[in-house]
Amino acid sequence: MTSKEAVKRTLLFKTPERFAHEFPEAFGGDDIVRTYTDPSPDSRPRQGVDVWGCVWDCLGNTSLGEVKESPLQNWKDFNKLKIPEIAGEEMWFSVKKAKQTAGDKYVLGAVCSIFERVHFVRGFNNALCDTVDEKENLKMFVNLLVDINIKLIKGFADLGTDGIISPDDWGLQDRLMINPEVWREIWKPAYKRMYDAAHSHGMDTWLHSCGYIYDILDDLIDAGLDVIEMHQQENMGLKRLGDKFRGKITFLSPVDIQSVMPFASPERIRKYCREMAENLGTREGGFIPQWYADPVGAGHTMENVRIMCDEFLKISDEIYGINKI
Repeated sequence: MTSKEAVKRTLLFKTPERFAHEFPEAFGGDDIVRTYTDPSPDSRPRQGVDVWGCVWDCLGNTSLGEVKESPLQNWKDFNKLKIPEIAGEEMWFSVKKAKQTAGDKYVLGAVCSIFERVHFVRGFNNALCDTVDEKENLKMFVNLLVDINIKLIKGFADLGTDGIISPDDWGLQDRLMINPEVWREIWKPAYKRMYDAAHSHGMDTWLHSCGYIYDILDDLIDAGLDVIEMHQQENMGLKRLGDKFRGKITFLSPVDIQSVMPFASPERIRKYCREMAENLGTREGGFIPQWYADPVGAGHTMENVRIMCDEFLKISDEIYGINKI
């Protein structure tokens, strides 16, 4: 079974021959190739200025930057905002190269966030206030981001990409960042429009979202989401997630990066891997184990990463009777 077949069967609940996975090369390798346009409308430099005019900086031992200066402090200046163009063959060179070198792997194209990009451009406090005070301007901007994504989706589809992924961290530790009803009013229709466009091209839909997102996961599934990349589970509960969502969506997840991987013993990590497989997936599909690709920033030792990957491969062998990497 090829890598792409393993991923596709997992998403379709058509019984793959093994777990598809995203692991370091030394611990099993990737079945998925992620690719981006260059420039990307969702560029996030560790330091410097992105294509929208957001100023980024990074403090500490991490590969992730954060926005220090947002370009749109007042809606009256919207016409001055630098809006990236999705045009020109050169921006697709990196995608073509990824597709050519992917071999039999599943190719996943990155599109623009439609919440994070709002608060990058507006500033976080402004963006939250906009959900109450500036709803029409906010909806206009979210829809503009979806328009950008629909152009990207068309471009990725033309190059034979298998799916699209966007990043939007929606959760705090114990609740959504905004009222779920406001989310359903403003963002759910936007995700649906985006996912409908992807599905019309035969592409799968993936979303990265950290934090407590239990309250909107049903809505995301209803909007057409196929895969949720979830790096935290403990704040929602593996059993609780499984009881409601197992068999309805595919979970792409490592062992909880915040409360388990940095602190747990090898025995606890192995046990948690088995709890994940039991609660999030079925033999037919619905679960893709992965690692967190910035282990130093998250406080993960490579030994713990190895233990996690080895245990997932062992579970895969126990479920399917083979272990083809």
